Amino acid sequence: MTEPFGTRLHAAVAARGPLCAGIDPHAGLLREWGLDDDVAGLERFALTAVEGLAPHVSVVKPQSAFYERFGSRGVAVLERVVAESRAAGALVLLDVKRGDIGSTSQAYADAYLDPTSPLACDAITASPFLGFGSLTPMIDTARTHGAGVFVLALTSNKEGPEVQHAVASGGGTVAGRVLDHLRALNAGADPLGSFGAVVGATIGETHEDLDIDGPVLAPGYGAQGGTVADLRRIFGRAAGSVLPSSSRELLRHGPDVGRLADAARRTNDELAGLAR
Repeated sequence: MTEPFGTRLHAAVAARGPLCAGIDPHAGLLREWGLDDDVAGLERFALTAVEGLAPHVSVVKPQSAFYERFGSRGVAVLERVVAESRAAGALVLLDVKRGDIGSTSQAYADAYLDPTSPLACDAITASPFLGFGSLTPMIDTARTHGAGVFVLALTSNKEGPEVQHAVASGGGTVAGRVLDHLRALNAGADPLGSFGAVVGATIGETHEDLDIDGPVLAPGYGAQGGTVADLRRIFGRAAGSVLPSSSRELLRHGPDVGRLADAARRTNDELAGLAR
């Protein structure tokens, strides 16, 4: 049994700061870097980003879809991103947002959380909207291998509220029910639980309790408008467990490795007082 993800994450954040660096090689960014939108451009972009960012942040978050669109050769690049990011000392949170039932859910868990898999990483994102219980294979596999799962709860996309703000059976919102499940999974964990929530850094106001005794991934920091003040206002006493995630704001400094590294260090400096 490996050390729980929450314990490893807590140590990584203490050493490197809370910034989660997204490595999202979409076509627009490849063009901005002067690269072709092909596998060679993908590889150059992704591995340069790893070189510039992974040694300086606690968490690297590749978005799987941007690699999968190139087929098996793109997935091979993703395998290198995972391996080289971890070799540089960063934890890897693979953004896959998987959500299914039964044996299919288990297969996703085996693909991303079992250390014998070539795509094994430290944590994944998951969708609970087939019912939180549908994630049980992922949760159980994460416990077995000391990995983590970040579950969608309150996202910033305009379509999210029709599901996440809906009233669940028995009262309360669907998002609130997801947060309750995560709080229960993390009960008694010290210093930090391994099961996190995904809550957008630009959601505005919420009456939900975001303190889940575990980490909270907050996409949307930086280029999408999220600020330190927003994070303090939204998360309150839970701000010390937040991983602000930034992709475009960091990646626009490429392809210069030094500028990428400087951007990561500068952003972590901005976030240093988040818990205060």
